[in-house]
Amino acid sequence: MSTAPPAPSALAALVELLDLERIELNLFRGKQPDEKRQRVFGGLVAGQALIAAGRTVEARAVHSLHAYFLRPGDPTIPIVYQVERTRDGRSFSTRRVTAIQHGRAIFTLSASFHIEESTFDHQRAMPDVPGPEALVDWQDAMRQVLAERAPQHAREDRHLVAWVDRERPIESRHVELMDYFGGRQEPQASIWIRARGTLPDDPLLHRCVVAYASDMTLLDTAARPHPIQLLSDESENASLDHAMWFHRPFRADEWLLYAQESPNLSGARGLTTGHFYRRDGTLVASVVQEGLFRIRPRAAQMLGSA
Repeated sequence: MSTAPPAPSALAALVELLDLERIELNLFRGKQPDEKRQRVFGGLVAGQALIAAGRTVEARAVHSLHAYFLRPGDPTIPIVYQVERTRDGRSFSTRRVTAIQHGRAIFTLSASFHIEESTFDHQRAMPDVPGPEALVDWQDAMRQVLAERAPQHAREDRHLVAWVDRERPIESRHVELMDYFGGRQEPQASIWIRARGTLPDDPLLHRCVVAYASDMTLLDTAARPHPIQLLSDESENASLDHAMWFHRPFRADEWLLYAQESPNLSGARGLTTGHFYRRDGTLVASVVQEGLFRIRPRAAQMLGSA
């Protein structure tokens, strides 16, 4: 009796999703994960677009990307990535990538690649926070939170339990766990992250995995001071744009501290900045993102009467 091969780990599945199919010169196709999502995860689109750009550049490492999320992606069909070779200079190469579904652009990314150079050096100091060994895995912490919720929430929490239990390619440990049910906290977060397994020795892949992970918690940080229940359907939240700079070498399968801060939320848009540090305190990447925050009409009425 034959048996089906074991399913790949979440990390192996992510690496496979980032291994784009080349359709034609400057044209690539990316598959989507087999998950019941309403929209494509923005970090995956950014990671795939960066892979597409990087496969048209030789002997230069990506140092920055600037992206806009234009439309929600359809998770049931592949995404086509069209690369425009904007410029190849003596030191820098620039690429523009358009992600397309149903004949329309859903995402655009501009990326710049640079030869290896060195001059002066300085950086922001890493925050003084506990190391990952002193912290609880995010999934274990969330399981405890849901277990302690009142019985009247049991029905609405069923899908949250399944969401928390889902295998993830990125392991994370929060210095201060976010209150996803509308608590008020300071708009700051320090999170240790790493790939849940060993990655191949490809610097572009490591940058793409961190670009993927960078979109996971920025909206959360902007929402911390407000009574926004991100895990309910009372609010509409989405990434609007995303910028990232890579400063120094790193491995995405080793612990990185992701220190985030949201300086502003107004006009239904929240801004969050983030910095990635190696364990030795070296700053390796920086991120800025603006996200959309809307309260649905019924929830807005309830908040107004509270």
